[in-house]
Amino acid sequence: MRHFLTLKDFTKDEILEMIDLAFEIKEDLKSGKSTPLLEGKTLAMIFEKSSTRTRVSFETGFYQLGGHALFLSSKDIQLGRGEPIKDTARVISSMNDMVMIRTFGHERLEEFARYSKVPVINGLTDLYHPVQLMADLMTLIELKKDKDPLVAYIGDGNNMTHSWMWLVAKMGWRLNIASPVGYEADGLVQHETLTEAKNSGAKITFFHDPKEAIKDADVVTTDTWISMGQEDEKAKRLEDFNGFIVDDDIMSLAKSDAIFLHCLPAYRGYEVSEEVFEKHSDAIFLEAENRLHAQKGIMVWLDRHRRDNG
Repeated sequence: MRHFLTLKDFTKDEILEMIDLAFEIKEDLKSGKSTPLLEGKTLAMIFEKSSTRTRVSFETGFYQLGGHALFLSSKDIQLGRGEPIKDTARVISSMNDMVMIRTFGHERLEEFARYSKVPVINGLTDLYHPVQLMADLMTLIELKKDKDPLVAYIGDGNNMTHSWMWLVAKMGWRLNIASPVGYEADGLVQHETLTEAKNSGAKITFFHDPKEAIKDADVVTTDTWISMGQEDEKAKRLEDFNGFIVDDDIMSLAKSDAIFLHCLPAYRGYEVSEEVFEKHSDAIFLEAENRLHAQKGIMVWLDRHRRDNG
C-alpha cells in the first residue's frame, strides 16, 4: 500500500501518472461528465493546522468523485486530548478508505501512516507540502513551462522549498534557491535531493542573493516568510528578509515571459509586491484551482494502486 507523504517516495513516471489522471478528471469536470471514481468511499481529513485551500479542495474533490469527506479538527477527535497517534490511526483507518492529514511535525504524519490500514495523504507538514507541488506541476504543464524550466525560489527554506527541491530532482529540471543566511533549506533534504539530482540530471543551486538566483528564470515562486507558529518571530524575520521581496525590479531579471507562482496566502508588501501579484494573478489562481484537480489525481491513483496491489 502506498501513502502520499512526500514526492521523495515516487518516481517521475508515477508523478506524471497522477498528473495525467488529474488532467483527465479536470477535463471531465469542465465538460460536465460525471466521474464517480470514489463512489461510496470516505475520506477522513484531520486538521491540526487550519487551511482554506486544503480543506476546500479535498472536501470538494472527494465529493465530486462520488465520496464523502469528514472534517476532523484536533478539537473534534481524541488526538487533540492526548490519545497516541498510533491508536488514532488504527481507529480512523478502520472506518475510512483514505486519510488526509495537515499537521506540524512531519514525524506525526509518518507515525500515523505507519499504523494506518489505508492510504494517508500529506496535506502539509512543517517539512513538506507535496500536494501543492502537484498543483504547481499541473499549472506549469498547462502554461507550457514544463520543458526544462529554470525555476527560481526566493524566500524561506521551508516546506515549500523542500517540496520544490524534490519535484525538480525527480523531473530533471533546474532550480535556483535564494534564502537569507540562517534560513537555508534543511541540510538532510539538501543532501537527499542533490543525490537524486545526479541521477535525473537536475541542477539545484543555492544563493543568498535573490538577484543572482532569479536571473533568466522561466518560473519565479515564493512563499510567506512567516508561517503558522512563527508569528512571534515576525519582526526579526521582516528584518532578515529585507531585499527578498519579489517586486518589479527583481522580476525584471527573469526572462521576459517568465511566470510567477505563489501557493497562497500571499502577503503583499512582504514576499511579493501588489504589482507583481496582480500582473500574474491568472497563473496564481489557476495554480490554486489546480489543487482541486491534482489532489483528485492523487486520490484516484492511490485508490487504484491499493485495489490492484492489496
